[in-house]
Amino acid sequence: MGFLNLILKCIRIYLELLGQLICWIRFRNHKSTPLPPIINPIIQESAISIAYKIRNQQITSVEVIKAFIERIRDINPILNCMVDNRFDEALKEAENADNLIKVSSIETLAQTKPFLGVPFTAKDLIGMKGVKYAAGTWYRKDIIAEEDGGSIAAMCNAGAIPICVTNVPELGFWWESYNTVYGRTNNVYQTCRISGGSSGGEGAIISACGSPLGIGSDVGGSIRIPSFFNGIFGHKPTYGIVSNYGIFPAVYGELDDYWVHGPMCRNASDLIPMLKALAGDNVNELKLDQPVDLSALKYFYIEDDFGSHLTTPVHAELKKAQIDAITHLENSYGVNFKKISLKRLESAVEMFFVNLGGTENNLTFCEQLSLLNGKNSIWIEAIKWLFGISKHTYSSIFMGLTETLAQLAITPERVLRNKEELAKLKSELQDLLGEDGILLFPTHPTLTPYHDQPAFRPYNFIYTGIINVVKMPATQCPVGLSSEGTPLGIQVVANQYQDHLCLAIAAELEKAFGGWVSPSQV
Repeated sequence: MGFLNLILKCIRIYLELLGQLICWIRFRNHKSTPLPPIINPIIQESAISIAYKIRNQQITSVEVIKAFIERIRDINPILNCMVDNRFDEALKEAENADNLIKVSSIETLAQTKPFLGVPFTAKDLIGMKGVKYAAGTWYRKDIIAEEDGGSIAAMCNAGAIPICVTNVPELGFWWESYNTVYGRTNNVYQTCRISGGSSGGEGAIISACGSPLGIGSDVGGSIRIPSFFNGIFGHKPTYGIVSNYGIFPAVYGELDDYWVHGPMCRNASDLIPMLKALAGDNVNELKLDQPVDLSALKYFYIEDDFGSHLTTPVHAELKKAQIDAITHLENSYGVNFKKISLKRLESAVEMFFVNLGGTENNLTFCEQLSLLNGKNSIWIEAIKWLFGISKHTYSSIFMGLTETLAQLAITPERVLRNKEELAKLKSELQDLLGEDGILLFPTHPTLTPYHDQPAFRPYNFIYTGIINVVKMPATQCPVGLSSEGTPLGIQVVANQYQDHLCLAIAAELEKAFGGWVSPSQV
């Protein structure tokens, strides 16, 4: 195994250097297209602030919806984040919200419809009634959602108004938002870089002030990665809290636990109210109203690449950002962080794919692709892609080939061993964190990659992905900008059902480091 690991490490380093060379040649003279300046200050405000002003008739919902629609129309030609909209319907619903406010108690509305009249967006994997529902794949490009997905319905029940759906990678299984239906989404800070995935359109539209709130879904970092690359907050809740109904591809069994929906926003103050709305009747399983004494928590951190031969070592500026966060918390609350090293994390990539691919009652990734494209094999699609005639993206074909080769190489005994190792890792983390522990962990090992660069470092998503398969909540927090002008971020992890601890740390880090930094001139 030592020789094999050496070979894998050499291949990774070679691919990374090749990717860096290609990106340097491709983008060395690139001039990023700046976003339009922000004219209307309302679009920068937190969702709870907007909701308060609407309820108290300081501004109308119609005015708010119009402001965000105008902003989306300004930024979308640059970012390509929105793929379809319901602007006309949203304006009618805004009128209804304004009329309801005139005849209702402010206090009652604050309790029953806390986001009344506030717009929100969702990724194009979640059904939004009357809007295109392609999931980023060519063979669904004409499908219209017949009903709202569970998470969208929950936000509507809280009074919020859906305005559009945003771009994703094909079927959501990649960490750059590109597909053959709608094209590529650009990063808000530098358009030559990626917006992340699979909620990349959400990350971009929220950071660019095209939406105050967004619904992401996360099976391997799909909320946290684009939140990191676009400098916003994103929370992956404890599994089973937010409905997965209405997502495509549909998920069943244990995969339904790994795949979760959660909030994405610019302001940490919006995380808890939005999570409450999304959770619906399940909100009592969390402790979102419980005060958190930060001085009484146990603190741990992991700063490096945990020995994996498939992932990039953590960038120096991200390590420094983590140390700065640790120093702030230690000095402010008199706590002590303990650096930990978990040996089993060396096998995180294999554990992720074995456990995600081995769930019962779910179609494999290749089956999803072939189901939507007759009965063609992934090998035929790979050949078609080489000749430029495949309707699938290179990332989907890569994922399909990886899955196919893994099925050939990984024996049933190895699957069982991986499942046992994952169970031990999960138990180790649960015992470590208990009900009062938090873990600071890199959201991603590098600064925001350039377009197509993930192809040369495909497994770097595992920093977020491993948190999915141990079924723990985690919050991505922005903590400033790098020397290259890209966001810095950190991931806060807690034990199951201890989401309130992650969110309390997120609020503190926003206060200390400023949170979201506008990519537009204000």
